[in-house]
Amino acid sequence: MNSSFFQILKAKKELIPLVGVVSFAAVGALSFSVYSLFSKSDVIINKSGNPEPWETVNPTKPQKLLTIHQKWEPIEELEHVRKLMK
Repeated sequence: MNSSFFQILKAKKELIPLVGVVSFAAVGALSFSVYSLFSKSDVIINKSGNPEPWETVNPTKPQKLLTIHQKWEPIEELEHVRKLMK
């Protein structure tokens, strides 16, 4: 299989940039998926371990890649509802 793939690339050299761009895009998509899986708080793998992981998110730590002049202040009504739910 691999030898036939490389033989096709040797025969049709115009496919080399296309294969390179598609490979780069696939590696980028895979690496971003792995990055999101391990570092983002809104991605859930195990729902039975902690069904509400967003409750443990640190509100002072920015969750976005770039945050400009954003301050977090708790909403009193939501805090009251959260106390009632627990």
